[in-house]
Amino acid sequence: MADKILIIDDDPMIIEVMKSRLEANGYEVISATDGKEGLNRARTDSPGLILLDITLPKMDGFRITQLLKLDDRFKKIPIVLFTGRVQEEDKETGLAAGADAFVPKNFDPEKLLAQLRTLLDKTKGI
Repeated sequence: MADKILIIDDDPMIIEVMKSRLEANGYEVISATDGKEGLNRARTDSPGLILLDITLPKMDGFRITQLLKLDDRFKKIPIVLFTGRVQEEDKETGLAAGADAFVPKNFDPEKLLAQLRTLLDKTKGI
């Protein structure tokens, strides 16, 4: 069974690009386009990993991260903040909220895939 990745981003083009790349590498991909929908999908669809933008309608990525990491049922799901905001302050805030990684949207696709695999393997104890 493929690992399931939830992408939460308000840009449909980003979702499509990431979905295509992830599916081509064997992942199952689900998505949401605002913070509240993303939080609900995280709670109901049991993703193995969440790729999360910071700037979202209805609820920002920092808050989603905090809410999931404070809940014993979801705190082990790796969260990768995937954002256009690249200030050190944003990275520090995201990691303090409980994010497992911070990746700027001007990313190297192979490095991102390797990082996702590492985080997924870690949750499985590999």
